Amino acid sequence: MAISRRTAIALGASALVAPRLASAQTLIQLKIAGVPEDSITPALWAEQSGIFRRYGLDVHIDAQRSGSAVAAGVAGGAYQFGKSSLMALIAAHARKVPIVIVAPGGIYDASHPINGLIVKVDSPLKSGADFNGKTIAVSSLGDLYTIGTYAWLEKTGGDWTSVKLVELPISAVFEAVVSGRVDAGNTIVPDLQAALATGKVRDLTDTNAAIARRFMYTAWFTTADYAKNNREVVEKFRSALRDSTAYTNTHKAQTVDLFAKFSGMQPAIVAKMNRTECGTTLDPRLIQPLIDATARYKVIPAPFDARDFIAAT
Repeated sequence: MAISRRTAIALGASALVAPRLASAQTLIQLKIAGVPEDSITPALWAEQSGIFRRYGLDVHIDAQRSGSAVAAGVAGGAYQFGKSSLMALIAAHARKVPIVIVAPGGIYDASHPINGLIVKVDSPLKSGADFNGKTIAVSSLGDLYTIGTYAWLEKTGGDWTSVKLVELPISAVFEAVVSGRVDAGNTIVPDLQAALATGKVRDLTDTNAAIARRFMYTAWFTTADYAKNNREVVEKFRSALRDSTAYTNTHKAQTVDLFAKFSGMQPAIVAKMNRTECGTTLDPRLIQPLIDATARYKVIPAPFDARDFIAAT
């Protein structure tokens, strides 16, 4: 059968395009999610810079309002990977929820604090011994602020069992402290910076340092079944984040606009923040201190080995 010149040209053009289409189709499609705080920046950079694609991944990133929403999405299959607070993952593992950590997130370092326990500027409260019977705000009962507050109280002479903790969103902590509804409140940048700028409160301490000088506070996770059945994908995702983190840890200025857009914050505010360091390797030694403290202060029944819920490679 004769082929017209037009058909031949069309077939030739499609042959040229076909390899590129096939290449695009070989990318593994992933949907991931996390709360829009700074430890998600390596994933944002990996997507924008093409690092994910170099590892054969086509990644779509969603912002979620809470770690529980992320966890529900991962458990239900809407997301293959999610970023959550390590506290939430520790509590889930203690309840036998089948999840595993696949990559590190934010690393707390006492030399670069981003949190603060604020009190009124003229408050006489100075150490844990002064807080017995007092009221302190945390963002959620049993969260990292809870554990850090208890650890600091105990280490500075207070009785952590005597303190009343109340849940308040970070945005409400400053007014609650100034009005006297709470004696102190845990907050984080940029809210911490804004509160201190008023001159009405002072930063009493960084309670996280009472847990350990350095530990992981967020992590990327998936279900145990997904990790078992998709080990190559897990390793690609982990490697891409490692490469991206190596860049973002040392190029904070270059990621200001990227994180600002995802989080909805003003770039000028992000530029002034004490930005988060993220991990490049999953080190159980950076996870264990938080597990042990969570058990000590009765948020989980007993401690466990951090290696028990890290996905195998």
